[in-house]
Amino acid sequence: MSKEALIIFAKNPELGKVKTRLAKDVGDEAALDIYHKLLAYTQEQTAKAQIDLIVYYTTHIDEKDNWINTQKKLQCVGELGTKMAQAISNELEKYEKVCIIGTDCAQLKSFHLKEAFQKLEENDFVIGPANDGGYYLLGMKSFEPSLFEGIDWSTDKVFSHTIKAISLLNRSYAQLPELIDVDTIEDWNKVQENFK
Repeated sequence: MSKEALIIFAKNPELGKVKTRLAKDVGDEAALDIYHKLLAYTQEQTAKAQIDLIVYYTTHIDEKDNWINTQKKLQCVGELGTKMAQAISNELEKYEKVCIIGTDCAQLKSFHLKEAFQKLEENDFVIGPANDGGYYLLGMKSFEPSLFEGIDWSTDKVFSHTIKAISLLNRSYAQLPELIDVDTIEDWNKVQENFK
């Protein structure tokens, strides 16, 4: 059994279907351009982490994308929690440790990913809180469905509800530094200097 895998949830980059909250301020074309930049950044940082990468797409598998040396799969149908739960459950059948990220975190570095897997040596879970009350990374060694049930997805309660779910299990977790997820124009203004 291979040891470590990183799941990357990626939306197919289609006009009008990515960064919709951001698009309200900058327009669909600018939002798509920003999403392409975030995708490229995520590709660069994850490639440096030297772990198995598995990209889960939203609508179709893009064989002509820029992901190098990655497995490519399709997210299942359902809400975000259902999709994440199935992906993590599937990969934990083959890997000892699995972490999941999206493509919105403009501050995520390869060393954060390495740190996440290191923290799973001594903890049951690892979680990276985002500035919006969600999380940019979640990792575990055994599948736990309760972390994906009863969560108010896309709200500022996601991180706190997940921590509560972990505490109810009496299991250990490690926390990574808080980073910025780009959802709004305010978020982008804080990080866009890094993308010039």
